[in-house]
Amino acid sequence: MDTAILFLTCVVILGVMTIQGHLSRVDRRAARVERKLDAVIRHLGIHEEVPGRDEILALVRRGKRVQAIKLYRETTGADLVEAKQAVDRLA
Repeated sequence: MDTAILFLTCVVILGVMTIQGHLSRVDRRAARVERKLDAVIRHLGIHEEVPGRDEILALVRRGKRVQAIKLYRETTGADLVEAKQAVDRLA
């Protein structure tokens, strides 16, 4: 009985490690595609519509970058790094 539990535990751990490795590769590929898309957008001179852009710009101009990043995150659902990069681009 103990060997069966040990075997099943090993199988589960191996399965989780395999899934985690696959998700990591998928995340890296998605990040690479996003970087390429951002480069194409910049090259074409297309400006991304940001909800609340005027408010965010006003906060940046007043030197309130942290509040601008917070507002960007709230309006777009972006993560912290993405929001900081976007606010830096707007500045």
